[in-house]
Amino acid sequence: MILYLTGSPTRYGEARFTQDNGFLADIKTELARAVRRAGGGEGDKPRVLLVSAAPDDRGFTDSVLRGMSECIHGSGIGTEEVVMLDRRNAAQTPELVRWAHWIVLCGGHVPTQNRFLHEIRLKELLKDFPGVVMGCSAGSMNCAEDVYSHPELPGEAADPQYRRWLKGLGLTDINLIPHMEQVRYAQVDGLRLFEDIAFPDSWNHRFYTFKDGGYVKIVHGKPTLYGEAYEITGGAMRRVSEENKTYSFMNLVFISPHFPATYWHFCAGLKQNGVNVLAIADTDYWNLPQELRDNLSDYYKVNNLENYDEMYRAVAWYAHKWGKIDWIESNNEYWLEQDARLRTDFNVTTGIRNDRIAAIKNKSEMKKYYALGGIPTARQIKGAEGLAKVKAFAGKTGYPIIAKPDNGMGAGGTSKIRNAEELEAWFAAHPDAGAYVMEEFITGLLVSYDAIFNADGEPVFENNSVFPTPIMEIVHGNLDTCYWTNKTVPAKLAAIGRRTVKAFDVKSRFVHLEFFQLDRDREGLGKKGDYVGLEVNMRPPGGYTPDMMNFAHSTDVFQIWADMVAFGEARKPLGEPYFCAYAGRRDGKAYLHSHAEILSRYGHALCMAERVPDALSDDLCNMAYIVRLKDKKDIGVFFDFVTRLA
Repeated sequence: MILYLTGSPTRYGEARFTQDNGFLADIKTELARAVRRAGGGEGDKPRVLLVSAAPDDRGFTDSVLRGMSECIHGSGIGTEEVVMLDRRNAAQTPELVRWAHWIVLCGGHVPTQNRFLHEIRLKELLKDFPGVVMGCSAGSMNCAEDVYSHPELPGEAADPQYRRWLKGLGLTDINLIPHMEQVRYAQVDGLRLFEDIAFPDSWNHRFYTFKDGGYVKIVHGKPTLYGEAYEITGGAMRRVSEENKTYSFMNLVFISPHFPATYWHFCAGLKQNGVNVLAIADTDYWNLPQELRDNLSDYYKVNNLENYDEMYRAVAWYAHKWGKIDWIESNNEYWLEQDARLRTDFNVTTGIRNDRIAAIKNKSEMKKYYALGGIPTARQIKGAEGLAKVKAFAGKTGYPIIAKPDNGMGAGGTSKIRNAEELEAWFAAHPDAGAYVMEEFITGLLVSYDAIFNADGEPVFENNSVFPTPIMEIVHGNLDTCYWTNKTVPAKLAAIGRRTVKAFDVKSRFVHLEFFQLDRDREGLGKKGDYVGLEVNMRPPGGYTPDMMNFAHSTDVFQIWADMVAFGEARKPLGEPYFCAYAGRRDGKAYLHSHAEILSRYGHALCMAERVPDALSDDLCNMAYIVRLKDKKDIGVFFDFVTRLA
């Protein structure tokens, strides 16, 4: 079902649907889809069922039928037939609902229509309705699970028996006060509708109001509001959207959005999509960068982001103040377990929760899911098995072997063990060996599959980066960092990347998956050029790689992620493709070419040249140079120019 909530689908006084905020074009598209879903062909016209708000008032109902029919046809929407459902044909309701492609819940008196909807059992009949439902005024209000039926007629505001809350159709939890322009200063029984009635009723509730021509569209339960609109809650009113803008009704708690520094772009994309960005961090608000502050809806400072009690109280405060929390996210490897715990405790279903976190954090657990997807991986043994069993393991795989923390990120704590003596020394130096795993050493090219997946488990963006020198060797050898982002993703890599995500059953996430591309045939793993699973990271790639994706694909991956969150799809197109290359230099080394010479040689292609934050310098060096290039052969030339020593 596609659901539209309107005050009126027309601008006040017009006899056709508005084109503002894309309404007319959008509903034409959805009606055509509804006809096709019902087995209709190209050019077939929709069957329309109007549901009266005054089923016993024949004169009023017939006038609504004439007016709505003229409006539909005046908007260029052809119909097979338009039928009004009222008391006269109420007995045929089940057949009429099955017959219709488009059901319009008409405007009128909310309680009167509400009683009729229950009498005809419309809530049950709409459970599997595959078409389009559109509410108008009272019809939109009655779509809610709990309907706010504010006093409207004389005597209702003064009547202590008048029921302001009714049970509705349960199609949404959004409560509307329609026709803002007409009712903003209306009075009922001497009381102002907004200040004296709706505002006091908004404590612990939320109402939305907008001008005729604005609307809410709900797809798969996900609502988006189009046009200028206001929220009324806690006795106050605030604007949440502007004309030709959208609001998603979504509350997203973003943890530590100030690190890495570029993460403010995620917040900006969310705000652009009308998401309430509710930040939690451990610094004073005024210490946050201005560009981040500009894109937050609210901020809560904790003393320690690792103190779960503090974090729980922060999210609880947001839930009390803003209502249901829809997302909790940090996009940061370090906070994945805490994110999962908070989602579990607050019943947030849009991300990984406690029952799934081990599969993406523990390297030993990852093996099980790789196997489910038929993805080859290096053989592995846990350090907890002890020295003797690990020695036997190395006897089968051969040295060197790699020791790495079972639960860890990056190259920290990773060691290459070359022989039995080094293995014995490693165990002697690591009383916590049980927290490690050992893997056979695989030679090949380290590559990544980076992607953004929607709620259906489909990629809305894909990227491939290539690391000629693995990060582990860069960190341990104090080497210069050089890697690049490809113009396109190789088909075989895209296929195994998608299969990996499916095996781990991960949705609605940015992912960074690491693979080795074999440099020779290896028994049990594959042929030269095949991909072997190394590690899954269910977050964006670190450092400057998101920026490099933007440069390589002429796009904005921060906005694509925000579009996935708010709309379930990518709305930012890709532009001209490039290779994007990163070259890092370390302090204390004497390089052949100066900073000025690099700028002179590559100024035309240079995207970034800046100091790397100290927290990232082990992996990414101290100075970063990023260029985009049209020819792959120019990548090696760039690396050599930047990193050649004097």
